[in-house]
Amino acid sequence: MIVKLIDAIEGQEYVIQDIETDDEELDAFLFSLGCYSGETITVVSHIKSGCVVSIKDARYTIDNQLADAIVI
Repeated sequence: MIVKLIDAIEGQEYVIQDIETDDEELDAFLFSLGCYSGETITVVSHIKSGCVVSIKDARYTIDNQLADAIVI
């Protein structure tokens, strides 16, 4: 079963399984945040336009399009 970050439960730690995007710039941007396969990610909170995530002790706000591309 494929679960996307957009459907994640707040406060639970997940391991990123895959990044589903054909956009190399988007892939490179996520990689620069530390968001790649095998890395842990936690949704701190869901907001209207996306979610706040914690990756490697840093917090980022990502939009729904990015959250939908991250498979956990």
